[in-house]
Amino acid sequence: MKTLLISLLLLSLTNIAFAGNSVIINQVTTGNSNSITVDVDGNDNEINMSHGGGNNTINITQEGKDGYVGYTSAWGSGASWGGDLDGDSNSLLVKQLCNQSTCGGDRFEFHIQGDSNDVEFYQGYTVTAGGVASSDTVEHGGHSIILDIHGSSNTFLGSQRSNNSGHEHSMVTYIYGDSNDIYMRQDSNVSKTMNLTVNNDTNNIDMVQTGNAAHSATVTVSGSYSTTLDLKQQGGTAQSYSLSQSCATVGGCSVSLTQGN
Repeated sequence: MKTLLISLLLLSLTNIAFAGNSVIINQVTTGNSNSITVDVDGNDNEINMSHGGGNNTINITQEGKDGYVGYTSAWGSGASWGGDLDGDSNSLLVKQLCNQSTCGGDRFEFHIQGDSNDVEFYQGYTVTAGGVASSDTVEHGGHSIILDIHGSSNTFLGSQRSNNSGHEHSMVTYIYGDSNDIYMRQDSNVSKTMNLTVNNDTNNIDMVQTGNAAHSATVTVSGSYSTTLDLKQQGGTAQSYSLSQSCATVGGCSVSLTQGN
């Protein structure tokens, strides 16, 4: 019955092409092996989601100005911001694209609790991840992300880009767990900030900032054993970073930093 209700909801909400729409998905008890796809076109649209269970596939696409994916008051973290995905071995793909010159920015805010989840987001569409997200020739950026991930052996791939100077990008991520694989990327000629806090051990982190605008990265890593961090800041303008790390591994923990063109 849970799967049927979600399917009916999607039939009525897929391919919305107006402004100010709100899509709400609350599956507040365990739901396994569901497939959810939501495509929304237009301005100022919101997708609010809480979902529990394992082996679910969730694909969300927003095209238009000032899209939002996140908060619902149904359950989960109980925090006052962000959507929820609770469970193991889930796949979450979020794509947000503003194809207008007056873009003010898309927002993606989520809490994720569980192990072996695959989380991907593309704001402004870019990068390859088992395929290529199409790019946009108008995209003006202004994207922001807040993610709070609790669990181990998760894969996290995130990208922000714009095709013009436009508005700045912001990415804030909290990781609590072991053996997570994290890739974060910001491209184009706008100011960019990354803030990453990682707790626990043996995580693999890659952070990339490119383009001719100010780059800023703040990284806090704690745990008893090695976490590998690779930070690249490339471009012709100001680049700065701050790194705080607690490491009890004999011989130290691996940190690689590249700055410059």
